[in-house]
Amino acid sequence: MDNRIREFLQYLADEKGYAQNTIAAYQNDLIQLAEYLQNRFPPGDEPAELWPVVTKSAILGFILHLKEHNYAPSTLARKVAAVRSFFKYLRRRGVVSADPTEEVDGLKVARNLPRTLTPAEVDALLAAPARRRTPEAKRDRAMLELLYATGMRVSELIGLNIDDVNLMDESVRCVGRNRRERVFPLPRRAFEALEEYIQTARPLLLRDLSERALFVNRRGERLTRQGFWLIVKTYAREARIDRPITPHTFRHTFAAHTLQAGADIESVQKMLGHVSIATTQVYERLRQLQNQGADGGGNPA
Repeated sequence: MDNRIREFLQYLADEKGYAQNTIAAYQNDLIQLAEYLQNRFPPGDEPAELWPVVTKSAILGFILHLKEHNYAPSTLARKVAAVRSFFKYLRRRGVVSADPTEEVDGLKVARNLPRTLTPAEVDALLAAPARRRTPEAKRDRAMLELLYATGMRVSELIGLNIDDVNLMDESVRCVGRNRRERVFPLPRRAFEALEEYIQTARPLLLRDLSERALFVNRRGERLTRQGFWLIVKTYAREARIDRPITPHTFRHTFAAHTLQAGADIESVQKMLGHVSIATTQVYERLRQLQNQGADGGGNPA
């Protein structure tokens, strides 16, 4: 295996904490790239160091080569993401003077882009429960703020227990799919909403003091997905948002807005709990469309 690829994979394991199956997939993808590039050189004319001489044209050729093999869109997206990440790593290490994957149209992989909220719509939604002082409204505000601040899945949100919240550290612990754990430091607004709910509203909703669920309904029991969906629909109407919004819209919006604010895609991947960065890559495409002047929220028509 090429030494640069080996170093990159070690970096993903040691510094990025990638799962072994993701690293194995990246290894296969990058070895495939290396073999394709090496076959472009005449026998005896191979460079001493492969990666500094790779051009934008060579990357485009590799992508066309992949497309000719009729890979599934998700597989192609993963391979493209692996190539992008690898050259960003080489650029940061000074191995290459320029990133040949930048501004390559062929890197765009067709897939449906997620619908997100605009910043104005987010503000309107978060403001809706804040206008009330009932225990339910305080709970709803804390849930919406937490979703937008962390990008949790709805199942992860309603699965939170009271001991997953650390009020001293202003953080919340989330256990996602396959028991993978993530810890989120909370921004001030989200933490204050959550703290107010825990201290002044949750005790009023509880019926059984031994209940561990963080978010409970009027009967003092753990809130359900269906219950939360109804809450989102209610506040969407109050915020006068007339297009369909689901609880998962908050996760899409978190990812898109976090990238737009300057976060790197690997960080967003970790926050979302994606095993493969190819799953996160769709938000990078959405960010690119937003920067090109797509409609209001950067959403496709």
